[in-house]
Amino acid sequence: MATRAIQKLPATRQTLDTIDNQKVGECPASFRLPISGFRLLSIVRTVTKLPFVLFFLLFTTIAAFAQPAATYYATDVEVSRFDYGKMWTFEHAPTDYFKDTYDFQPDEAWWERARMASLRFASWCSASFISPNGLILTNHHCSHGEAGKVAREGEDLDATGFYAKTAAEERRVPGLYVKQLVKIADITEYVQGFTSKAATDEEMVAKEKEALKAALEEYGSRTGWEGLEVETVTYFSGGKYSMYGYKRYDDVRLALLPELRIGNYGGDPDNFTYPRYNLDFTLWRVYENGQPVNSSDFYFPVKPEGAEELEAVFTIGNPGSTERYRTMAQLEYDRDYRYKILKVWLHDRLELMREQYEANPSPGMLDQILNFSNSDKAIGGILESLHDPVLMGKKKKMEELIKAKSKAVAQGNDYWKALAEDYQRIGGYKSENFLLAPNPMNGVALQLAYATYGYAQALAADASEEELNGLRAQIKTLAAGLNEPSEEKLLTMLLEELQSFALPEDTYVSQILKGRTPASAAREILAETKFSNEKQMEKLLEAKAKKFEKSKDPIIRMGSLLVPEYEESQMAFQAGAASRQALAGKIGNEVYQVYGLTIPPDATFTLRMADGVVKGYEYNGTEAPVKTTYFGLYDRHYSNDGAYPWDLPQRWQNPPMELLKSPLNFISTCDSTGGNSGSPMINEKGELVGLLFDGNIESLAGNYIYDVESNRSIGVHAGGITAAMKYIYNAGRILKEIGVE
Repeated sequence: MATRAIQKLPATRQTLDTIDNQKVGECPASFRLPISGFRLLSIVRTVTKLPFVLFFLLFTTIAAFAQPAATYYATDVEVSRFDYGKMWTFEHAPTDYFKDTYDFQPDEAWWERARMASLRFASWCSASFISPNGLILTNHHCSHGEAGKVAREGEDLDATGFYAKTAAEERRVPGLYVKQLVKIADITEYVQGFTSKAATDEEMVAKEKEALKAALEEYGSRTGWEGLEVETVTYFSGGKYSMYGYKRYDDVRLALLPELRIGNYGGDPDNFTYPRYNLDFTLWRVYENGQPVNSSDFYFPVKPEGAEELEAVFTIGNPGSTERYRTMAQLEYDRDYRYKILKVWLHDRLELMREQYEANPSPGMLDQILNFSNSDKAIGGILESLHDPVLMGKKKKMEELIKAKSKAVAQGNDYWKALAEDYQRIGGYKSENFLLAPNPMNGVALQLAYATYGYAQALAADASEEELNGLRAQIKTLAAGLNEPSEEKLLTMLLEELQSFALPEDTYVSQILKGRTPASAAREILAETKFSNEKQMEKLLEAKAKKFEKSKDPIIRMGSLLVPEYEESQMAFQAGAASRQALAGKIGNEVYQVYGLTIPPDATFTLRMADGVVKGYEYNGTEAPVKTTYFGLYDRHYSNDGAYPWDLPQRWQNPPMELLKSPLNFISTCDSTGGNSGSPMINEKGELVGLLFDGNIESLAGNYIYDVESNRSIGVHAGGITAAMKYIYNAGRILKEIGVE
């Protein structure tokens, strides 16, 4: 555990702390050198007789240029089928596994009620019915952006929260919807009848798309599926295919919303940590034909007592995505290119947004900051897991196990090797593929560079005057943004990122910088371009094709240098896309051939059941308790002198002792990931004991591997929700509805 905690520290501190935590004579994993490196160090120390401090500095310098830490994978590890997680599909329910593990074998009625009581909340979260009258429960962070749409003039729901004292006061959010999974069909044989006719990898991909489209048309017209929103789902890279039919409810009304300070208590500093003190819940009600939905046959009764330590709990939700079937070659690509670049990009823009918010606070900007901050930490955690020798060692060992049992490999078809070669070809293109995309978050200057490049091509192709006028209008609209205060900073960041990830052959970066720092180059590009001056821009846009193309304007020059690089990277990625998809599918099928339905498929934002137990874990040199209480929330408030983000709303200032003693958050070993937010957590009786809202920092590795030792899901305790309703919000109407006194 100490090693993973150390990985959160800045690089310099991490180096020193890693050494401090090693036993005498051990070599820290982060300093594992090739044999030649150790021999060189030994010779230097012997010959020079350097003092230890100077020798240590030399040691770390050589280490920095030696074999990267991530290339070392632990070998003394054990693998398990649960490395692929415990997010079970409802059509392949693991009833025998539940019987063996928990001495609990739910019948079909239990599974049906669990499915019907659980919901998709819009296109990003989960929710559940908790009363016979359409009352649903989800997270505050799932609801925040939607709830704000019903604020009336003069209201600030972030500051005050919201509670509808009567049913008539519940407020409908236009456009908000929930979906209920009411039909499931296995269409594996149907689809495989199409794909079996494919002769090549490209045909296989095309045939699968054709089959799924045909299945949608057929099932959409079948008896019992009328009026449902029908979706196809691919599992195990084509090992299994399912058809889902959803009932959609479009009348969703706000019933109770905590204040933002409570729903997001602790803000970014406490994000992905434990203990946790978040009252991250919101209550909505689903209506149909103007009346609350009758959910009497499918809802989860609330149990304020929650679950006991080591008691089995089950999380039901729609996990967004996982990548647990990726090969080592793909994981190394993710580590060295994909997430490495994304982490820098996210962090840079997050810092800029924070600066902008301090200068000009706004709710919209705050939402964006919360989203980027969450993503920044999530990607950071994933990246750390890709450098974890133990987790990566387990992935490597599992891959070797699958390959050893693979019939394809035995027959000379090494899909893993072929896929690795494909990823080697695209790795160097990743920085252009991502950083040079004409994304608004990459700045106006880059978008304008694209527009001028397109305009130059249109001029050269003798495009019609109508088309040229449209391009000129686009250029003028973009050019107006060059004078925005953030533009110089955005362009500086982009140039810094390009410089940081440039390969030796990427001369386009040096051609733009011309020996200048990125900051100087950005400042001078924006000062010198004619597009920041309306009259000069008009004159430039009147130029003939050759004159425009040969212009020395720095924005036009950027376009001529950067756009072809981006297009080349796009072609490189697209050229092998079908091959990579087909190879990944074949590898997924090889895993499926070994384990079958004893493992779950990757997450696909479809309904899953994840099992676990309420259990603590070791962290930061101590043990995390299985639950927190409101006492801890108030301790955070007073220990930080009521400073943001630990300040409490006014109505929370004088709590009764009954509230302080109430449980607030709790943890379990349930497997969860993005999209699981808002998921109900139930016990064997189908009672709601909590509401999942997050995971600890260690759970971020769950994108690739489920680690039962330290991976924890964090939920709002059912007792914490009902205590707040009773002692703070005076929500007697709803407490009575859910049967809580």
